[in-house]
Amino acid sequence: MKISVVGLGKLGALLSAVLASKGFSVVGVDVNQEFVAAINAGTAPVVEPGLQDLIDANRERLRATTDLTQAIAESDITFVIVPTPSDGTGRFSHAAVLDAMRAIGLALRQKEGYHLVVVTSTVMPGSTEGEIRHTLEQHAQRRVGPELGLCYNPEFIALGSVVQDMLRPDMILIGESDARAGDLLESVYAKSCDNTPAVRRMNFVNAELTKIAVNTFVTTKISYANMLADICDRLPGADVEVVTKAVGADSRIGTKYLRGATGYGGPCFPRDNVAFSALARALGTRAVLAEATDTVNRYQVERVLGAVEARLLDSGLVGVLGLSYKPHTAVVEESQGVALVQRLTELGRRVVVYDPVAIPAARQVLRRPLDAADSAGECVKRSSLVVVMTPWAEFGQIPIEAYRRQGSRLTVIDCWRMTPRSVGDVADVVYLGQGAALGASVVG
Repeated sequence: MKISVVGLGKLGALLSAVLASKGFSVVGVDVNQEFVAAINAGTAPVVEPGLQDLIDANRERLRATTDLTQAIAESDITFVIVPTPSDGTGRFSHAAVLDAMRAIGLALRQKEGYHLVVVTSTVMPGSTEGEIRHTLEQHAQRRVGPELGLCYNPEFIALGSVVQDMLRPDMILIGESDARAGDLLESVYAKSCDNTPAVRRMNFVNAELTKIAVNTFVTTKISYANMLADICDRLPGADVEVVTKAVGADSRIGTKYLRGATGYGGPCFPRDNVAFSALARALGTRAVLAEATDTVNRYQVERVLGAVEARLLDSGLVGVLGLSYKPHTAVVEESQGVALVQRLTELGRRVVVYDPVAIPAARQVLRRPLDAADSAGECVKRSSLVVVMTPWAEFGQIPIEAYRRQGSRLTVIDCWRMTPRSVGDVADVVYLGQGAALGASVVG
């Protein structure tokens, strides 16, 4: 079976490589010639753990082109993974998906036989059966049915662990035009998954709603844990780690994503709650929980900023460890670390930062000179106060000498509670989410 993947960005390149690793012949398609050239040269076009290894091992089954018509002619299934950013109303913009449907439709006019089109980009409920299907049929000059299949099949992955998430998913979600389309798509996953995930097949609108519902539910757990952490900050003797582990032990709740720390970020979670709320308003109702989740999340940077301002007693440098929105990725979209740097700068504070991979991306977002240390240890050494914003493992392994000061004590505000307690021998360590975090230091 031959597969084409339209879009070679943060997810499309990964899906292409994973499918190639499972024996499929894959051609990636993108208007970005640099992405195409990178794939054909055997180089990962985006930074993601494991991607380069997959490309190295499967070059004979993976190539890329800017010629969509050729890719359609040479494949049986086409996955569409293009951006669907938020528009001015908070809904997802389908402009890139519709452009892809037009181009795929025109290409299909030159091809006989059955072809399956799979929309993997996250879209608004009602759109696959509506404007997406209409655009594809109009330009292909054939109806979805005997010679044309259409599925909605979003991924449930996290940047930094995309390869493993694709190889061992919890669930495969398939919105299908008909049984033939769903059967063919399911057969791809039967071959590509290392595990045996639950497969949920349904109509388009149920699949579209399920995708957004999963993400908004997960973010609700994150914001709930952060709400608990904020309460624990102010309650002597309270510890959010103890509370959430106990709460998560209840089988109705579970511990996954239930950890009070910083807010969620990235290209998906923040916009999904906004889109869910916009959908509800358009239907004449309200997604109150989604709105509250978003409100709590937006507050988290101010919560951390308050802890910094309460302890920064001089005009020295504030060190910020972590700018990527999560570990193992260079993505800084909706990053809590970047947002904190922005707020500190607005208040006239001098900032020094360190992140293993995200400094270039942060510079582009902040659009101002950025004082970046060469290592986590250097960032700590130069700072009067340090904030741990992203739980990179190396931030828990900084040599203790970096924290030592002559005649004074450095303050460390650790949102993720990963700084070793031994650091408290030489510095004042504040673990956010533990009692009195907004008052006296809890370590030292």
